[in-house]
Amino acid sequence: PGTKIDFVRQVLPLLTDRCFQCHAGKKREAGFRLDQRQRLLAGGDSGEVIIPGNPDASLLVKYISGVDPDHLMPPAGEGKRLTTAEVAVIRAWIDQGVQWPKTAEHVDEAGRDHWAFQAIRATEVPQIDSPWIHNAIDAFVLQKLQSHGIAPAPEAERQVLIRRLSLDLIGLPPTPAEVDAFVKDQRPDAYQRVVDRLLESRHFGERWGRHWLDMARYADSDGYEKDRPRMNAWRWRDWVIDAINDDLPFDQFTAEQLAGDLLPKPTPNQLLATAFHRQTLTNTEGGTDQEQFRVEAVFDRVETTGTIWLGLTLTCARCHSHKYDPISQREYYQMFAFMNNWDETNTKVPRSTEDMTKYETARRAHESQTVLLQKQIADHRQRLQSGFKDWQQGLQTRLAEQQRQPPEFITWTDPVATGTGSVKFERLDDGSLRVSGPVPDKCSYQVTGRLAPAQSKHKFMSGIRVEVLTDDTLPQQGPGRADNGNFVLTHLELELQGEDGKWQPIPLTAAEADFAQEKFAAEQTLNKDAKTGWAVSPQMGRDHRATMWFAKPVSIAAATPLTLRVKLDQQYGGKHTLGRFRIQAVTGTRPGLGLPGDVLAALKVPSGKRSDKQTAQLSNHFLKSDAKAADTLQQLDKHNKQAPQPPLMDVRILKQRAAKPRDTHILRRGDFLSPVGQASLAPETPEVLAALSVSDDRVATRLDLVQWLFVPQNPLTGRVAVNHAWQNLFGFGLVRTPNDFGVRGERPTHPQLLDWLATQYRQLGWSRKKLIKTIVMSATYRQSSARRPDVDQRDALNVWIHRQNRFRVEAEIVRDMSLAVAGLLSERVGGPSTFPPLPAGVAALSYANNFKWKTSAGADRYRRGMYTFFKRTAPHPNLMAFDCPDSNTTCVERRDSNTPLQALTTLNNEVFVEASQALAARVLAQPGTTQERLQLAMRLCVGRSATDAEQHELTRLLTTGRRWYVEHQDQAKQLIGKRPAPKVAADVNAAWISVARILLNMDEFLTRE
Repeated sequence: PGTKIDFVRQVLPLLTDRCFQCHAGKKREAGFRLDQRQRLLAGGDSGEVIIPGNPDASLLVKYISGVDPDHLMPPAGEGKRLTTAEVAVIRAWIDQGVQWPKTAEHVDEAGRDHWAFQAIRATEVPQIDSPWIHNAIDAFVLQKLQSHGIAPAPEAERQVLIRRLSLDLIGLPPTPAEVDAFVKDQRPDAYQRVVDRLLESRHFGERWGRHWLDMARYADSDGYEKDRPRMNAWRWRDWVIDAINDDLPFDQFTAEQLAGDLLPKPTPNQLLATAFHRQTLTNTEGGTDQEQFRVEAVFDRVETTGTIWLGLTLTCARCHSHKYDPISQREYYQMFAFMNNWDETNTKVPRSTEDMTKYETARRAHESQTVLLQKQIADHRQRLQSGFKDWQQGLQTRLAEQQRQPPEFITWTDPVATGTGSVKFERLDDGSLRVSGPVPDKCSYQVTGRLAPAQSKHKFMSGIRVEVLTDDTLPQQGPGRADNGNFVLTHLELELQGEDGKWQPIPLTAAEADFAQEKFAAEQTLNKDAKTGWAVSPQMGRDHRATMWFAKPVSIAAATPLTLRVKLDQQYGGKHTLGRFRIQAVTGTRPGLGLPGDVLAALKVPSGKRSDKQTAQLSNHFLKSDAKAADTLQQLDKHNKQAPQPPLMDVRILKQRAAKPRDTHILRRGDFLSPVGQASLAPETPEVLAALSVSDDRVATRLDLVQWLFVPQNPLTGRVAVNHAWQNLFGFGLVRTPNDFGVRGERPTHPQLLDWLATQYRQLGWSRKKLIKTIVMSATYRQSSARRPDVDQRDALNVWIHRQNRFRVEAEIVRDMSLAVAGLLSERVGGPSTFPPLPAGVAALSYANNFKWKTSAGADRYRRGMYTFFKRTAPHPNLMAFDCPDSNTTCVERRDSNTPLQALTTLNNEVFVEASQALAARVLAQPGTTQERLQLAMRLCVGRSATDAEQHELTRLLTTGRRWYVEHQDQAKQLIGKRPAPKVAADVNAAWISVARILLNMDEFLTRE
């Protein structure tokens, strides 16, 4: 009493030390959580209010004092209780007004003093005079080594250096020719030339894109139980490869992925970039609450962003303020607000840059030809201009005559019908025919009738009409029933009997109906496809008509009646046959003179009132009356139909929600059904880092978030990014916990070097290639990885970087190297995912066996491992055996293991056996002695020649193998499989395959030195 309580020094330690005992334990009945300031001041779930000056009414005091046995904090058995004196401190704090300083709202001030949250300061490069130093990196490293009395390791041998660079920069081993060229190149910049060549390689984007795919949790399927395939997911992978090959600056690389949809006039590729955060899992299981899994996806996006760009473990703050780092639960959901209105949608993007380049070339050529044809048509139009007016007047005159004397529809006299099978016909008084007998599944009707000249005032016949009529007496399957009858008239033919008694076909040129079912138009009766035709669903039970027009009119001026025969074919099946119908001849001119609707409409408009479009429509139709012009028009029409189509594809991306934006609230314990508070949280960044600058009092966007990530005052983005690059080039980062730069993570081994690199990255314009070149050009990178026993005793984990690190290559590279040295690897960059051989039964592990793995053929069988289709619930076992991440969450560091399963995989798996067969065939195809071929095999695999001892062992293995296979020819043939070496005995071939298998399984082969 009477003493001012210091919240930071006196109260906060009590709350964090005691309350988190409960929070971290299994029981959470008390419900008090430090991060929820509102609950502390408003009384939590019970609604009781902390009243300064009345501590007995305080929910907090009730929890910690033990006055209520049902509300103890911590609960019995969960941790040490507060003492009477400690409770008195909290009571006094409440009495004094519950003062909660803003600067201490979430954690101890010590958290804010953590090195990672401090600004990057200008770092002076140590001034050390040493010939070993190539650039500033070496000065920092050498200073550390000298402080411990250690000398750096010598530079690695040239064969090792070029293999190291090749594996680090493009993920492929160098060829013997490349190794020889570098070893012999004595120019001072020989090493730099290799570096520059590899940085410009198309495979650089594949190698460093694979690192990014790990972070992005890329996969080709949805995840969860059904784990449906995402067959177009690969398009975003291609975007990553292209962006890295193009050296897209890291800040722009980030902006397009986190906010590509918010950029001014975003390009299709910038929209595609947002698929970075579309890599979250999607639950398509029936009965799931889609909002729950949408929220889960946003959780993942927030936490992935925090891990990759900030190196912080934000996940804890879903449910409570971070136990160790200065990140509150409120701040977590303020970060959540940036992404809460980002929805999945589809967009069209080019399939690839290469395809788009080909399309643009073809488009330009097509447009040139279009201009040429249009010029020819313009010439025809000029030539025929004088007859255009007369043509219009002639058409208008014929239209007027047609209005005075319209076409007539004449029923044939004496129609006689026959049908296939047992179909019978009954002729009704109106001239129609009704089908009797059983309704066939498929049928053809043939109707013969006559048309006398006196039946029409017109002198010619221009078409034939089929009327399909309703009839209550028809069986249920027939079209006359109003409930469900339908038909499919698949084909119609018409013939005219000549004076000699022979039947002559009447060509039909067009067809039209009063109604047609979708995809079953009347014009389909003019072809002979049994799966198409005229149908009328859903307008069954109504009368319908279809008219087929002749290519040329048929004269009926002679006194003799015409005898006609029509065949109605119905081959669709399902008893879709006509039940009652009538055949009529159409005499006179086709309504509208057969003119297209737009031409007819334009013709009816007085010439002075026509639009330019209507005039062009008439002019083009007129041109068709001239043979040469019609031919050119036909060429243009055909040419336009052959116009190259842009190589676009649908992809799934993310786009800002335009309507009905969602509110963001703190979710109690991360439960999407338990929002806290009424007011929506605005997007905001953690207070411990640089302030988010937003002008005009507007709500911050993801673009603002990106800008905040890269402001100089934000110390984490640069440090984390260069640490990732260092890790990929040394096996370990300068901070060995790349996913945790927080209080619980490890401190940097070389803090000044880390800050210097972060500063350099910014000064280099965030160029990934320039940063990597800076690192690999250093003497530090070029050191030998050979161990020195005396130094190992003092620096066993190589924390001081007294040498390079030696580590096994990643899962995809294990396979890539085997295929490369065997001469099988396809060097195609980008494209859809592929399906290399998969052990039997693996694909069947998918949900309800719903996914079939069809092994790719040709070059696709030998694509790089990063293109292997990755199914989250059944990933390729070759990848998983070598520690490939499961792609469910972001992975910023792969951890190596060394297991017998890996050895069994590379010895016996189909992929690696096939590579051994091809390597043996490749070596045997070269002229030379056995020793020369063994040396070639060794150089292909590890970039150096075999030592005398190795040569001896390999020779012994080859001899032993040959003896065995001479006596076991069946096993030799089995091992050779479908890849025999030409003109080589089976026992010799098999023995070389055995040697190849050993070489591809050497530790040195699988290791980056």
